[in-house]
Amino acid sequence: MKIRNKSQLIYYVIQYLILGILTFITIAPLVLVFFASFKTNKELLTTGVLTLPENWFNFENYITAWTKGNMATGFFNTILILVASITATILTGTMTAYVLSRFEFRMKGLVKFLFLTASLIPSITMQMSTFQIIVGLGLYNTRWATIILFAGTDIISIYIFLQFLDNISYSLDEAAIMDGCSFPRIFFRIIMPLLKPAVVTVIIIKGIGFYNEFYTPYLYMKDKELQVISTSLYAFQGPYGTQWEIICAACVITMLPALVVFLLLQKHIYSGLTAGAVKG
Repeated sequence: MKIRNKSQLIYYVIQYLILGILTFITIAPLVLVFFASFKTNKELLTTGVLTLPENWFNFENYITAWTKGNMATGFFNTILILVASITATILTGTMTAYVLSRFEFRMKGLVKFLFLTASLIPSITMQMSTFQIIVGLGLYNTRWATIILFAGTDIISIYIFLQFLDNISYSLDEAAIMDGCSFPRIFFRIIMPLLKPAVVTVIIIKGIGFYNEFYTPYLYMKDKELQVISTSLYAFQGPYGTQWEIICAACVITMLPALVVFLLLQKHIYSGLTAGAVKG
């Protein structure tokens, strides 16, 4: 990188200074939680937040968090609900996008407008009616309540699929039709494999969204056997409400899977969000 003049030097200094500050603001809380997870209760109360733990091999907090917080059950329920709801989201989202992209019908613009309008309505305003429907269907305090609520596709997923479908030549569909393929076969045998980057992107976005979700699982699944990973953390507000070292250990356990998945699949997120944005 060549710096040609003084103004350009000042620009780079300010740019990297802002990036450094933002990076510090993002990472600092995670580092503090990580440090606290290895400290004893006495050590946590008598030392500063930036003080390194005396014993880096003190895993007692992690063991207590895992066993007393019933986190194994939380991870199991989280994975189960994730797989079921994301599978339904992918199927409904790709099918909806395929119809909107490939078929012409009356009120097609109205359908797109209704999808967009529904996404603009705050979900909290519909919680009363949603709760009554779930109770009326007999799904309250079951995994199905959360699965159904998260299985519904959203406008962001549809638009991601539409971007990719707009870049898939319609001649593929025409060639398949001439060979006698039906529309369901075209969709599952030709379109779905080509939508793989978009599917991965939606899986990551929806997965992280549910992994961090607390309100819906807490409202609709009250039994301890039904708790997910986010409500497992809330359980420490009882007998462990003041033992922050155990809460920090539970937070680290919760963050690790999401961090590993993101680091492994981050390129798919960026490519999935941008690859369909520009037509070739």
